[in-house]
Amino acid sequence: MMTATVPHERMLREIFVPARGQYDNIGDILLRRQLLDWLRPSGPLHVYVGVAPDGYTTGLGLQPSDVQYRSFRHWYVAALCSAARGRASYVFKPGEIQLTLIGMKEHLAMLPVLAVVRARHGRVVRVGVGSRNFARVPRALMGPSIALSNLSLWRDAETAGYLRRGSVMPDLAFASVQAPRSDSVRDVLVVSMRSDLDYPSPAWFAGVRAVAAANNLTIWCVTQVLRDDDKCAQLAVDLGGQALRWNGTGHDEQEQRLRDLYRRAALAVSDRLHVLVGALTEGAVPAALLASSGSDKIARHFAAAGLYDVSIDSTGVSAAEIAARLQNLLGRREPILAGLAAAQGELQTARRLLDQVLSIESPR
Repeated sequence: MMTATVPHERMLREIFVPARGQYDNIGDILLRRQLLDWLRPSGPLHVYVGVAPDGYTTGLGLQPSDVQYRSFRHWYVAALCSAARGRASYVFKPGEIQLTLIGMKEHLAMLPVLAVVRARHGRVVRVGVGSRNFARVPRALMGPSIALSNLSLWRDAETAGYLRRGSVMPDLAFASVQAPRSDSVRDVLVVSMRSDLDYPSPAWFAGVRAVAAANNLTIWCVTQVLRDDDKCAQLAVDLGGQALRWNGTGHDEQEQRLRDLYRRAALAVSDRLHVLVGALTEGAVPAALLASSGSDKIARHFAAAGLYDVSIDSTGVSAAEIAARLQNLLGRREPILAGLAAAQGELQTARRLLDQVLSIESPR
């Protein structure tokens, strides 16, 4: 007599992941949404969003199947209970960490959860994380968190070298969309500058205006981070351009407005990493035209994606030289887009590795 064979039903582990960030910063949404999309096939998501406004959570693309938490305590207790039952994995949020006691609170506060997750054979993963500072004491404090991780993929080589464990991958935002067709109409020069850094010099303005005029580009100043909005308006006045501003609501709608403009941009001039990355993924050439010296953040994150020489320190540089260097970047559009495609290929490799690490079944 033949008996029916009941197929084995795979029980995926619950994945606990924080997705809160700077709620006025659309760049944070780009990173977190990408990671959440990567994680869903590996198990049901338990997502901590904190006091995020509705526009932020909408921008994250949360799905009805995702369990959403606004209370850190409730999310933490749920993670501990799931881990104790042998059903949890934990994934750190992507983006920049400041290696200070405040900036490291996730990496320190979650240690009990990580320990239980690992004791019950779950997985601990960090993907697309980079450090802002590189002091010695914080590195020691990060040690236990890194030691409990099954996989650490940093978004720049300096962070990987500093923390002495893990590999390098391109920033998650490089994967946000596929590179568009090269024959798209490109009649815009986008500008977006940080509000917490120096105002650009007269030579900076003259160089930007000159390259816009030489290529028949309309200048648009845009707000991707709410705190930059007043500076966006002033830049538009001083450049003789137009402004795409933001009131801090409808994050998904503002992202779409930005993407529509980036899709028309030949060149994006900014000192914000994710303005440049977002514009590049829509086919614009990125130009980190810095108004002040000292930061290598953009250069090292683009280098991790295999893209070099996109940063220009404008301090003490003439308008003619600024215009020439911007024009040179415009002439490199095809190799830059080829570099983006290669970086997106690396990101798919990183995604497959993440899938493999998380593909441990939960006991029934």
